[in-house]
Amino acid sequence: MENELKLLVGAMVTLSLATSALIVVPFLQLKDEPAPAELKPYTSQELRGRQLYRAHACIACHTQQPSTTGAGIADASRGWGRASVAGDYHYDDPPLLGTMRTGPDLFNIGVRQPSVDWHLGHLFQPRAYTRGSNMPAYPFMFEVRDPDDVADGEKIVHLPSGTVEHGKVVVAKPEALDLVAYLISLKRIYPVLSTEQANTLSQSDAVMEKEPVQ
Repeated sequence: MENELKLLVGAMVTLSLATSALIVVPFLQLKDEPAPAELKPYTSQELRGRQLYRAHACIACHTQQPSTTGAGIADASRGWGRASVAGDYHYDDPPLLGTMRTGPDLFNIGVRQPSVDWHLGHLFQPRAYTRGSNMPAYPFMFEVRDPDDVADGEKIVHLPSGTVEHGKVVVAKPEALDLVAYLISLKRIYPVLSTEQANTLSQSDAVMEKEPVQ
């Protein structure tokens, strides 16, 4: 019984120390991190789209956290943007970092792919854009109609030839437009260092380059 008690106490102490080191301390360090000056709050439409992104479990297959290494290749070399910093998620509650990548990282998808039509079509039928894609289609976010049944102001999606029955058009529902608005809002291309910090870093790099190698 005494050994079991010691084991339990040791396990609780270990768990407490790990929680403090990995959760509590980083939270205290970063909880007041300000938003970068060029980062804007989400619009109401983008917030609705963000809720749909969560509701449809997009986070299960996509990250929003570029890696500096990845599978041996930094995401920056893929054109996916710089590594993220805490301030990038200032308006994200909660941050949708993701845990695995079945699909590409979306941290900067609004920069890599700014086309509304591309995103809408990709949601309607991913395999019309990426052969062999295992992303699920979201046809319930659209309606297939006769062209004469489309009202003014409704969004007709321009799709690759053969995606829908000849003579029919695909109309995006409001939820599809909201989700795409959120995806296109993901543009984090502003500098994360102030001018003073960048100059200081450049000066440090210059000094290191001049120092002789021992």
